[in-house]
Amino acid sequence: MLIAQISDTHILARSSDQAAGAARAETLRQCIADINRQGVDVVLHTGDAVHHGAAEDYAYLREILAGLEAPLFLIPGNRDRREALRAAFSHVSYLPRNGGFLHYVIEDYPVRLVAMDSVAEGERKGEFCARRLAWLEETLAREPDRPTILFIHHPPFDIARHFVGGYRRPKDAEDLAAVVKRHPQVGQLLCGHVHFLHREPWGGTAATTMPSVALDLRKEVDAAIEAAPLYLLHVASSNGGLVSHTRIVTP
Repeated sequence: MLIAQISDTHILARSSDQAAGAARAETLRQCIADINRQGVDVVLHTGDAVHHGAAEDYAYLREILAGLEAPLFLIPGNRDRREALRAAFSHVSYLPRNGGFLHYVIEDYPVRLVAMDSVAEGERKGEFCARRLAWLEETLAREPDRPTILFIHHPPFDIARHFVGGYRRPKDAEDLAAVVKRHPQVGQLLCGHVHFLHREPWGGTAATTMPSVALDLRKEVDAAIEAAPLYLLHVASSNGGLVSHTRIVTP
């Protein structure tokens, strides 16, 4: 199974007078064109899809994403607004129509895809309350033998210089890791938020964060590729483990 991951696109409304707006839209379009050439099975967007959470931002995002040929599954980031996102993507069946969180599960592929909403309204930091953890525990327990990929916007671990103490309640990250450790079918955790490529062992599995698709927001990207659109390609094995590659989009 071939998975493309995009993240932190921070799209601005078409009418925005911010200089970054047009560049971010064009970079995302170039990534989409390249993703279409790879024949991926699904595309995961790990949050901060737009910059201000406004309806106009989401309208432009949806217009750009319409070019994708593979199914897209996205989760909110701290820059997103749940109700505006729900309204803009009311045509997709996987987003919950009501309720406080945008959690969901995709069962249609060899690898099960579990999406977790880590957003705390008005906060840059993530949150995992008892209700969210209970949902994850029950969801993972329901299919203990299905290889699974979990994706969350906020990484539940520190990344030196870039991301320290990233959860509103310090124990949240520990509690989340404990839940995942009880479910060895989780082959990988995919995250966004830090705009930086990072991999490490976590919760009995492995975790990956990716650079922002928005060129102006990336951190510590090699000078040779700092101006190139990029995204991640993950090859999922039958046990849910991933082999991941940074895909550089060339003209």
